[in-house]
Amino acid sequence: MKHRSLLAVVGLALTVIVNAGSLEAQHDPGPRGGAAGAGGLFPGLSPNEQSFFNQAIGAFMEIDSVSGSISGEPGSGLGPTFNGNSCAQCHAQPAIGGSSPTPNPQVGLANLDGAQNTVPSFVTTDGPVREARFIRNPDGSLDGGVHGLYTIAGRSDGEGCNLAQPNFAQQLTANNVIFRIPTPIFGLGLVEATPDSTLQANLAANRGVKSQFGINGSFNMSGNDGTITRFGWKAQNKSLMVFAGEAYNVEQGVSNEAFGNERSAVAGCVYNGSPEDATKMLTDAGSPTGTEAEMSSDLVNFAAFMRLSAPPTPAPMSASGANGANLFNSLGCTLCHTSTLTTGMAKSAANVECHIPPILRFCSPSHGLTFVGRDQPGGGRSGSIPHSSALGPRPAPVFPTRWTHLRLVAGDPGPRLKLHQPHQPKLRLGSEWRGPQI
Repeated sequence: MKHRSLLAVVGLALTVIVNAGSLEAQHDPGPRGGAAGAGGLFPGLSPNEQSFFNQAIGAFMEIDSVSGSISGEPGSGLGPTFNGNSCAQCHAQPAIGGSSPTPNPQVGLANLDGAQNTVPSFVTTDGPVREARFIRNPDGSLDGGVHGLYTIAGRSDGEGCNLAQPNFAQQLTANNVIFRIPTPIFGLGLVEATPDSTLQANLAANRGVKSQFGINGSFNMSGNDGTITRFGWKAQNKSLMVFAGEAYNVEQGVSNEAFGNERSAVAGCVYNGSPEDATKMLTDAGSPTGTEAEMSSDLVNFAAFMRLSAPPTPAPMSASGANGANLFNSLGCTLCHTSTLTTGMAKSAANVECHIPPILRFCSPSHGLTFVGRDQPGGGRSGSIPHSSALGPRPAPVFPTRWTHLRLVAGDPGPRLKLHQPHQPKLRLGSEWRGPQI
């Protein structure tokens, strides 16, 4: 019954839009020109916080090699397996901290510095940056983990490593591969600062209407302290620190103070002590004193960059954009993509507006049309692969900025509203109502 209800909602959406004439001329103009409207620091930061943010961007942009010995690649710890060699390599559109750039840098990365990798068929010059997860292990048990696209075998700084790439062609033939693309990290300090109580109230709101549409869900909870986890494709990570640590270890192969063990640590492919990224006793210049960013690990810098960044700035709303926003609301999209949540008190000035009395710090609304819980539209499966305790995907943010269109995807186990799946029919809500490519 829930599945049929969701089909009815999608059918109604298409009917309304067809009647409005919005499905004519299905041509995607691509990202709009003009200012990115994203990538800056949060308004109201103190001078020290601004300095920390500006230096943390440098760590986010740093290019890693195996041991930091290659010119132009000063970071250390790449591999043995990896999907990228810099955070900013994948998080670059429309500004540092965003999503996949064009052209896709993973193509050239395959053979950088003598590496002997073959570019998988699903990685293309004009396609998105991708990571690959296998659904099942060879014995049929559930897998769900990320399998690095490339290895350091053949690199000039990876002498002695003979680790082979996964057989992606074989896994694709077996329909055993699913993909993830980079999510923008703009304004995530606001998400981190939103209290559990606010999220719980948001989930409980309009429960009757949600039930009629077959929309239900629950939060992923930390097994350690029992609070809501909120970062990652399935909201599986508790904090920005954990989120950054997982990505550093999984995507670049750099062990760190949150994830201290090397992945794929086979004989002949381990060159550094663990953790490869750690709190610094000396600055890069050899001094025992330095700024917060200079003495902190890359991990801490990554988290600071995300925490102190501003959310995207909405583009001026045109008549067409307003029409799209009205349709977005009237069709029930906001049942999952909440327009505004209010953060709690925060230590950093990045997340607060000071109200009377000044001793109390209350935080500003977090705009962005997002939801942290895992959704199960139509009562269908909540995710095709396991990811820790996170059993279902979370709706992606839909920021009204100058990026790309929403699309309507007809996918298993039934039509569901998703975002930015390449080469799929799209639900056009107005020429100004755009979401990030995440």
